Amino acid sequence: MRTISSAPSERNGRSERTPDSKSGSRAMVGHGGKPVLQVVLYQPEIPQNTGNIARTCAATHTPLHLVEPLGFRITDRGLKRAGLDYWPHVRLKVHPDLESLCREIGDRRWVYFSAHADRRYCDFRFQPGDCLFFGSESFGLPNDLLVSRPGFVINIPINRARVRSLNLATSVGIALFEALRQLTSHDDCRR
Repeated sequence: MRTISSAPSERNGRSERTPDSKSGSRAMVGHGGKPVLQVVLYQPEIPQNTGNIARTCAATHTPLHLVEPLGFRITDRGLKRAGLDYWPHVRLKVHPDLESLCREIGDRRWVYFSAHADRRYCDFRFQPGDCLFFGSESFGLPNDLLVSRPGFVINIPINRARVRSLNLATSVGIALFEALRQLTSHDDCRR
């Protein structure tokens, strides 16, 4: 596992929101100072998608994990351009495989997003500690992951007669903001 940027210091304790010293915004932090949600990209292929997802993760103080092999170099110009000047705020880790990821994030629920799932994302009840798991742009997630926990495989419904799939960055944004909506109070959204 390679850490690309260092994470800001976190405090131990009960579930709380901690202010970001520069912007005044608040990050969701759970018990023991661990983030409430995390995003995992399994073998992403398009650097601009990953860059846009990194920007969304920076905006929401959500750690981002990439599982290799990647379809680009982490120094790719398109990746950096899509993330703009937000890279210092991204808590990004690259893992050589799923086993490394599992060791890093520990015992958390893995919530898989798949176009082939029957359960809608808005009908799923997210919990603090969930890892939102997305597959590559071309192949999605491996079938063995999806069949291992069928109750945790969900989709974002679209009209497939017109569009085959959503862009990966769009899907992550939809999923992450729905999970945050469920886990935060209305007062937190107004800040």
